[in-house]
Amino acid sequence: MDTPLNTVAVIGLGTMGTGIAEVLARAGREVIGIDISEAAGAQAVAAVESSTARAVRREQLTEDERRDALARIRTFTDLQAAADADLVIEVAPESYEIKQQLIRELDGVVRPETIIATGTNALSVTRLAAESARPERVLGLHFFNPAPAMKLVEVVSSVLTAPAAVASVTDLAYALGKEPVAVGDRPGFVADGLLFGYLNQAAAMYEAKYASREDIDAAMRLGCGLPMGPLALLDLIGVDTARTVLDAMYSESHDRLHAPAPILKQLSEAGLTGRKSGRGFYSYEAPGSSVVVRDALTPPEDGRQGGGRTIRSVGVAGSGTMASGIAEVFAKAGYDVVLAARSEEKAEKAKSRIGKSLSRSVDKGRMTAETAAKTLDRITPAGTYDAFADVDLALEAVAEDLEIKQQLFAAFDKVCKPGAILATTTSSLPVVACARATSRPGDVIGMHFFNPAPAMKLVEVVRTVLTDDDVHATVRQVCATIKKHPVDCGDRAGFIVNALLFPYLNNAIKMVQEHYATLDDIDAAMKLGGGYPMGPFELLDVVGLDVSLAIEKVLHREFRDPGLAPAPLLEHLVAAGCLGRKTGRGFREYARR
Repeated sequence: MDTPLNTVAVIGLGTMGTGIAEVLARAGREVIGIDISEAAGAQAVAAVESSTARAVRREQLTEDERRDALARIRTFTDLQAAADADLVIEVAPESYEIKQQLIRELDGVVRPETIIATGTNALSVTRLAAESARPERVLGLHFFNPAPAMKLVEVVSSVLTAPAAVASVTDLAYALGKEPVAVGDRPGFVADGLLFGYLNQAAAMYEAKYASREDIDAAMRLGCGLPMGPLALLDLIGVDTARTVLDAMYSESHDRLHAPAPILKQLSEAGLTGRKSGRGFYSYEAPGSSVVVRDALTPPEDGRQGGGRTIRSVGVAGSGTMASGIAEVFAKAGYDVVLAARSEEKAEKAKSRIGKSLSRSVDKGRMTAETAAKTLDRITPAGTYDAFADVDLALEAVAEDLEIKQQLFAAFDKVCKPGAILATTTSSLPVVACARATSRPGDVIGMHFFNPAPAMKLVEVVRTVLTDDDVHATVRQVCATIKKHPVDCGDRAGFIVNALLFPYLNNAIKMVQEHYATLDDIDAAMKLGGGYPMGPFELLDVVGLDVSLAIEKVLHREFRDPGLAPAPLLEHLVAAGCLGRKTGRGFREYARR
């Protein structure tokens, strides 16, 4: 196993196998491509020719380098072609029967020291290794799609794997320009182990008709900065593949969050497997196409509803970062804003914060000094909520405490004129509880902005069972006016974003708690393998561990699912006062400012 891995056999020349072959050939390795279908071999070579031609056009390769890479790839239909390989990577279909048969046959073909790597992302590497006469040379090597572009490679050891084999494959991954992460053998490993639970919850959310597919996907893209929404990603991965991975994860964990949502089975068995079939959660121009086309579920082009109320002035209650950010958003859009806090001094301080924000925008060339001055002039600070007497929309952004919010809504009820819309920016509390604190619950709605409000495009519009139709329509129109993207959701814990985000973060904590992987490896896996802008532990420390724990508790209390119970490690850190960046220590330590 100390031999350099210069000749590599890739078994299975589908999309992933072809991508791995290209990566190896471009890095100077001799590649033996094997597939039972001669046509698949020819198609793989054609795909690499096309991909490397694009790389030349983009000046990522020279023509000579391209020619040399193509010359290093040979394709065969007979497994005997792997006889001279130093490493075999199998990317056969996700089936124990197929992969186990393959490993048994490879024992009779390759040299004793040849390493056998399985590309599975769902099956037990240990169970596959046990089929080999030399299980110590079998490990997992999980690339991500598309292999030439994605940096992450998970190197998976079983209890039987020889350390020398792991070291050799890890060195190869570095030589290929990849970032290897060492993980133990459990279904999904790190990246898919976290990703598929989240995707499954999104599918279940859609199946329950809690929110539309478009709103679920938009919420996660705009609220979390993800490159794709979860349902569009399921279509890309393949609904059938996702179901297989989740089945394997559930059989290991027995966690209800991993039990495949029934809609995955329904779509799979109907042949609606996503992009590859031309239809999954969305409909596509043709099988294999990425172009989404309209279907019976597509909302109208003009999603705005008529019959709304007129909004000219807005009251924002609160003096913190979120309140001042929301006031800035409305003032920029041309609304007259009353910014009210518990004292005149606090309101003035919040307005001063807005002034500084507008000045930064001027310095960056995003607005003129004249526009900034006019925007600031539209904001009137006040030390009493009596100043909301004439506003058309009163919106609170105070502490996330139900009793405080209910008291505030009772005050709105007394002060605000008839017909004024009363909105809460809560991220986790029941909106209807705020509504019941008033004599006009039909006028109450949730408008969950994301932090920082001036930059984040998403607003979750939370309608209770008591909210009037024209209130809902008006708030959607207001969102369009302030250049935010509204998504509709019902009044339940977490709405869309937090209901999908925080179980994922909680599961990441459990991985560390169980010593399965390190903070750094998990953060790297999700950034490099999932395209996340931040790893889960970076994000937890930014959000605040106390805030995260509070949201986890609300979700667990609402849904009563044992899998949503906050990880004990999170509770211990909060109890110790390690709350993230704001205290200088959370999952990591930070320099004090």
